Amino acid sequence: MKVGVVIPISGPDGVYPRFEEMKHFAQTAEASGLDSVWLFDHFIFRHPDRGEYGQWECFTAWSALAAVTSRVELGTLVLCTAFRNPAVTAKMAVTLDEISGGRIILGLGAGWHQPEFDAFDLRFDHRVGQFEEAMKIIAPLVREGYVDFQGTYHNAVDCAMLPKPSREIPILIASKGPRMLDLTAEYADQWNAAWFGKVDGFIERRDELHAAIDRAGKPRDAVETTAALNVNFPDLTDPGAEIDRDRVFSGSVDELVDLLRQFDAAGCGHAIIQLNKCSDEAIRRVAEARERLR
Repeated sequence: MKVGVVIPISGPDGVYPRFEEMKHFAQTAEASGLDSVWLFDHFIFRHPDRGEYGQWECFTAWSALAAVTSRVELGTLVLCTAFRNPAVTAKMAVTLDEISGGRIILGLGAGWHQPEFDAFDLRFDHRVGQFEEAMKIIAPLVREGYVDFQGTYHNAVDCAMLPKPSREIPILIASKGPRMLDLTAEYADQWNAAWFGKVDGFIERRDELHAAIDRAGKPRDAVETTAALNVNFPDLTDPGAEIDRDRVFSGSVDELVDLLRQFDAAGCGHAIIQLNKCSDEAIRRVAEARERLR
């Protein structure tokens, strides 16, 4: 099982990481032996209980990290297909895959936080319908380099990737619910479910994915399963923080190794860890757990 970490690019506490910090964490993860680094894709958050905050634009930061790393895979968890024109998204992804030397994982999703759609003048209605049409455009463009499509929400008429993709870029879809899972079975190389502090919820969601793959008439290993885990090391964070143990793992490296083994046994091919507080030491501990898992 591969293990990666999310690089913080948001500021829920009002303090936003500078690029030098993002670069440092990505390079630390790479030097520590981790397999991947990941970024979220949001514009702004407006929560009644947590106020307003935002993050740096994902695709720009993703591209910059590709230029300052050399080995780790670079993934998005996940790009919202409604934020950018689908054909342009594919063009950007093919270019970034070239810059990175073939290291990107194109994580895609439909989006969920309506305030950012409203603030940036994006359609929130028919999100799954929009997503389905986006996949009909993005998937062939990043795999074969050509599509001819006209839909209700998106068009890509006689659209070609020139230069062509140097490989079939792996597509990851974050999804739940029957319709999104059916689209995952149809278009994805990888699937992501989130957020877990225990393995039980993942197993239930994995079984739902397998049912969708069965409906599609494909072998279950046609789509790799991945899981996003919230990880807290108590001695590295605020001791007074409240922890939801079903959604957040909190414990030692030994206990994290045991958790990763459970996910591995459940068929998870890639564990993507969001640290409750990202630091060099926290990344080092995740890398240690990965090495011991081997």
